[in-house]
Amino acid sequence: MRPPHEFGVSHSDTPYLGRVLALRRDEVVMPGGRVTIREVVEHPGAVAIVPLNDDGSVMMIDQYRHAVGRRLREIPAGLLDVAGEHPVDTARRELVEEIGFLAREWSVLVDVVPSPGLSDEAVRVFLARGLTEVGRPGGPDDEEADLSVISLPLPEAVRQVLAGEIVTAPAIAGLFAAQAVLAGTGQTRPVEVSWPDRPRRFADRLG
Repeated sequence: MRPPHEFGVSHSDTPYLGRVLALRRDEVVMPGGRVTIREVVEHPGAVAIVPLNDDGSVMMIDQYRHAVGRRLREIPAGLLDVAGEHPVDTARRELVEEIGFLAREWSVLVDVVPSPGLSDEAVRVFLARGLTEVGRPGGPDDEEADLSVISLPLPEAVRQVLAGEIVTAPAIAGLFAAQAVLAGTGQTRPVEVSWPDRPRRFADRLG
């Protein structure tokens, strides 16, 4: 049996380096020796949170997303854009900034790689329980000022996923994972569990 092909990179350059992403062009060696171009969007990585109330409802947000030109129903989330910050600490910060809640219990629900054909983006989705409202700290000019915060029974959120009303990958994965955990058919993982797909290259560029 032949060993699997190693997709080596013979050359790489970066046509674009922005504030939150970079575009890298790799010349990749195919199994027959042919070299082809693969364009990769480098991403800092992100976290998302399923904030679960004691009554089984989930806190979500409605937020405008310019790339698709409309508001989407999502779970709270944020980029891993603070050097040295642990992902769960990013999640704690984003939970306060976006919906104004603290959580007593944190665990890992699921890891998501939304677009591996063109990006190294990876999202770790946390489950947050034992919620306490503290209020959002931002002012009227902050991006979060336009967010609408809503509470939905988890089964209703899952229904909206299946109806095509909730379409973002972290929300879909997180809601179904939370449903499995509450049903006793799935288990969360500790916040320190390894995350092999967490992207590093964009953060390394910024030093």
